[in-house]
Amino acid sequence: MHPSNPSVPGISRRAFNGLVAGAAVLGAPSLRAQSGNRIVLGQSAAFTGAAAQLGIQFHAGARLFFDQLNAQGGVNNQRIEIVQLDDGYEPDRCAENTNKLLAADVFALFGYIGTPTSLAALPLALKAQTPFFAPFTGAMGLRQPFNRLAFHLRASYNDETALIVRQLTNLGLDKVAVFHQNDAYGKAGLDGTVLALAARNLKPVATATVERNSVDVAAAVATINASRPDAVVQISAYKSCAAYIRAARAAGYGGTFYNVSFVGTQALADELGKDGAGVVVSQVVPTPYSASKPIAREFIEAIGKGGNKVQPNFSSMEGFLSAKLFTEGMRRAGSRITRDSFINGMESIGDQSFGGFSVSLGPNDHVASSFAELSMLTGDGKVRT
Repeated sequence: MHPSNPSVPGISRRAFNGLVAGAAVLGAPSLRAQSGNRIVLGQSAAFTGAAAQLGIQFHAGARLFFDQLNAQGGVNNQRIEIVQLDDGYEPDRCAENTNKLLAADVFALFGYIGTPTSLAALPLALKAQTPFFAPFTGAMGLRQPFNRLAFHLRASYNDETALIVRQLTNLGLDKVAVFHQNDAYGKAGLDGTVLALAARNLKPVATATVERNSVDVAAAVATINASRPDAVVQISAYKSCAAYIRAARAAGYGGTFYNVSFVGTQALADELGKDGAGVVVSQVVPTPYSASKPIAREFIEAIGKGGNKVQPNFSSMEGFLSAKLFTEGMRRAGSRITRDSFINGMESIGDQSFGGFSVSLGPNDHVASSFAELSMLTGDGKVRT
């Protein structure tokens, strides 16, 4: 365990050059050893494989915000940059990447993608006394028990599944099945769904699983279709969920499909095309497809200023918002930024509105938002909220 540094954390040239060599394949910026006016964040995420679009899009949104911030001089005379390492959405690779990032003494771990990977990384971050910021997961296992080093932007899977179950039961759809990934993410979503159903004296009529990074869904389809559910709640990534929807419909299922936000909404829409019509996805950040909120207008304007290189979608919006929230904590950390002063800065945010997206943080509450709403895919690859 190392204490918070008295100034911006340093990084050894050998360790940092090693990280740059690993990150260069992903098109990360060519970075020199960290100096007194640089804050370097470390991100291990899926940039290849069946969940790649989640990491790619989140990172693109965060980089968009940080690049434009840096072009204006940064925050407190500090530039914020991200070193990205690909873990393919596999916990063992994520742990290996995290150890590399921590050995290089990055200021914080930022924007990790997924529950199983984040669960592998969080204990390493806590042991190293390094902040773990805005993981792209709503699992309660990362939020409880409370830890001073962990901060979450998004609502929990319990929040999302409660909203989904409320919508289903309000529509009179009580026969609910759950298709979930066979890992900590799938279990977190299953637990939330079971909890929400139990509050209405209901339970799933069937459950079935798919392995992480797999699209082998035939057995799951057979199991769930046999129960004739009104709706299927899906707790997996976009490739497997799309495969399940197509296979279930081909086998005669005529009910509805509900997904939590981690599925990757635009990626799911792209995978399904016209087959996506009517598929519902819960969301934890405002829609980027409408200018109804100032934060959406800010995001779209930033994309334009950046040369329209970033795709506006819910995943990139979450990356953008995560970078904005991190920067607010940095602004409040003072001129001599340490990990402790950054944490104090985050905890001083209190109740704020980020362009219509409400956040609330304090010394005993590091979950910024409980916002959740439903969206629906259309048959032309778009998303309606």
